[in-house]
Amino acid sequence: MPTKSQIQDSIIKQGILPLFYNDSSEVSIAITRKLYESGIRVIEYTNRGEAALDNFKALKRLQKEELPDLLLGIGTIKSAEQAVQFVDAGADFLISPLVNPGVAAIAAKNDLLWIPGCMTPTEIYNAQQLGATLIKLFPANILGPAFVSAVKELFPGVLLMPTGGVEMNQENITAWFDAGVSAVGMGSKLITKTIIQNQAYNQLYIATLQALQFVQSAR
Repeated sequence: MPTKSQIQDSIIKQGILPLFYNDSSEVSIAITRKLYESGIRVIEYTNRGEAALDNFKALKRLQKEELPDLLLGIGTIKSAEQAVQFVDAGADFLISPLVNPGVAAIAAKNDLLWIPGCMTPTEIYNAQQLGATLIKLFPANILGPAFVSAVKELFPGVLLMPTGGVEMNQENITAWFDAGVSAVGMGSKLITKTIIQNQAYNQLYIATLQALQFVQSAR
């Protein structure tokens, strides 16, 4: 099992953290396989539906049987109870849309990387006090790159990952990295409804390669 710092380094090295949820375990598996095929080695599955836990367990089986070097985290963890469920299911790391000390405690108890969602300087400070070393800025489309430029001065050395509305184009991704982020989270802008509805997984493969190239060029 990789350490917290190794997982964090993997996210930063990858530069993009794909995140998604789908009610179907088959679709979730197909998306994960295609992301992996395109070079992705860290994925966030999100706890956004009734099938999330069962699907996550299916993805963990896939990881064990086919994709041993994949790091599979769980997102949208809002309570300690949810954290315990997914830690027991084998989550490699935890991501939250908010700062919950209970979730932080579960992560610390299990020596897991916890990436909380923050929208204000106070939330960033509180998250750091609870042990967070990588902060998810959410929702990114509301905050914008200018927010990053401002808070970076308040929190020297802070690692930031905007999520929620990061656009699938070179200009937007470059603006984020120029402002000082360490990585970007990408959900529906990368894994689009059209791709899912049409099972256009080759399109996802191409889009993911493009997103990785955007990040490389932005750096």
